[in-house]
Amino acid sequence: MWPSLIAKAKEGGIDVIQTYVFWNLHEPIQGQYDFSGGKDLVGFIKEIQAQGLYVCLRIGPFIESEWTYGGLPFWLHDVPGIIFRSDNEPFKYHMQRFVTHIVNFMKSQKLFASQGGPIILSQIENEYQNVEAAFHEKGPPYIRWAAAMAVGLQTGVPWVMCKQDDAPDPVINACNGLRCGETFAGPNSPNKPAIWTENWVSQYQVYGGDPTLRSAEDIAFHVALFIAKKGSYVNYYMYHGGTNFGRTASAFVTTSYYDQAPLDEYGLIRQPKWGHLKELHAAIKSCSKPLITGAYNNYSIGQEQEAHVYKVNSRECTAFLVNKDEILDRTASFQNSTFNLPRKSISILPDCKAIVFNTAKVSMGYNKRSMMTSQAFSSSGKWEEYKETIPTFEDTLFRANSLLEHMSTTKDASDYLWYTFRFQRDLADAMSVLNVSSQGHVLHAFINGAFIGSAHGSHDDPRFTLQKNVHLNKGTNNVALLSVTVGLPDSGAYLERRVAGLRKVKVQNHDFTNYSWGYQVGLLGEKLQIYTDQGSDKVKWSPYQSSSYRQLTWYKTIFDIPVGNTPVALNLGSMGKGEAWVNGNSIGRYWVSFRTSTGNPAQKWYHIPRSFLKPANNVLILLEEEEGEPLGITIDTVSIT
Repeated sequence: MWPSLIAKAKEGGIDVIQTYVFWNLHEPIQGQYDFSGGKDLVGFIKEIQAQGLYVCLRIGPFIESEWTYGGLPFWLHDVPGIIFRSDNEPFKYHMQRFVTHIVNFMKSQKLFASQGGPIILSQIENEYQNVEAAFHEKGPPYIRWAAAMAVGLQTGVPWVMCKQDDAPDPVINACNGLRCGETFAGPNSPNKPAIWTENWVSQYQVYGGDPTLRSAEDIAFHVALFIAKKGSYVNYYMYHGGTNFGRTASAFVTTSYYDQAPLDEYGLIRQPKWGHLKELHAAIKSCSKPLITGAYNNYSIGQEQEAHVYKVNSRECTAFLVNKDEILDRTASFQNSTFNLPRKSISILPDCKAIVFNTAKVSMGYNKRSMMTSQAFSSSGKWEEYKETIPTFEDTLFRANSLLEHMSTTKDASDYLWYTFRFQRDLADAMSVLNVSSQGHVLHAFINGAFIGSAHGSHDDPRFTLQKNVHLNKGTNNVALLSVTVGLPDSGAYLERRVAGLRKVKVQNHDFTNYSWGYQVGLLGEKLQIYTDQGSDKVKWSPYQSSSYRQLTWYKTIFDIPVGNTPVALNLGSMGKGEAWVNGNSIGRYWVSFRTSTGNPAQKWYHIPRSFLKPANNVLILLEEEEGEPLGITIDTVSIT
């Protein structure tokens, strides 16, 4: 999809493609680098260069980005004595090693602008000022070290630090946010440009959370204001959001990412955002000479109106007329002419005489995205199923006399961790209460192989308690508690200390917290990789049974590629929670049952890139944790009107 996405961005007036570098993608195992397939960083940059655009490479290597573990590989967690993002020798060693590897890789391909390549900016660290105080005396020296380390790599192009007001010279301090024309204090040195690395076009969405929308008019207003006030670079976050395939989204973040961007999740143009911003970009570029070489002046032309003027000489002049009044249109006098200024808008006058663009006046209509069913799977004969095994204490090989922390135990090899124990009961069929406290994110409980209940936390508070009345057997009772993470945390100080999983377990009044526990990392179906062709053959699939329990069930079907070239989406509106694979490619986690405040799923359609598909006999496999109904699933095509 890269060539078409880059071409649409260029057509929209974009000059620079900005991308993070994902440490946990490129070095998943310490010392083993991976730049294959969709991780081909050099290929991506060369495609940008081939289309005549520039690159800002945000190496980080901490990136946050609603990406699992903020982009850090989980093996860092187990480095002795490590404290992430602080004046800590183990962390600095590994950070410098990775950043140096990336920079040298870029140099070897002659990709920096100093070598004739497209990379004009690089970023070191990311929004560190948000957490710096938490590191006390270890914060400031870390930032000074990171800046010096990056500059010492001698790329020949500038480095930036976003949200770091005191970025050490010559590193450029940059703004992130919604309104940097109003909130940014400006460069911290007179020889640095004003840079806005993240202009949020909406907000990322979390499961259970309502979408946040931002209008084309508001985005355009703040871009124009930043440029009017001597800004030199604005980057949209995101211009194209895309898809968090696999398990890459951070805690509780949806698989769909910034779908409200000018290019939506499927790469389709979203109007009026794309078109309105295209007109804005053209208007600003028509002012280039005065903006770059003219003398700047700003003054009031009304109570809430102001003019920002760039003048080269009597003939070459550009003006931005700002009306900050959010309620009323206003008229204002500028250079002996009267102009009508719509409420909360900026008018651009490339010649200081005629308005060519106003941020509040949208000239194109809204388009609508439509989903059309290409194939339904409503016949039970289309499906096969495989029941995941519920382990007992005897089945486990890994034991401990306490409740282990989830992430430290799985090491991000799986979302799933089984906690199992057994105990004796003197009475038959006795009613008891199971009480489990968890630090997050999700729990499914089974006693003697029977499903008891589920509970989960949320993005704002991952902690929760499951309390259920349960029937127990006389003699041995086997308890299996499946703890599930929905992505790792991505932000905050001391990320290496964050926890998930079970904290306390009681049956009636007996506390089993410090007890003999058996553990299993991941599910059997994951271990066998039954979502692949080879792994699928390792288990015996059964005909779909509508009457059987559905918790922890794998489903399998086949389908042909939809005709045409429009994007393809999987409608999972009838399902609960789990993960989906097409031809062995994970198209991401789904969690349809976690509804927003309006009662709707946070995400119902899941993108299947056509590059994942073959003409016929595509294999769709789902792991359903809850009671989803696969007979309601459809393959849809996506179009805009």
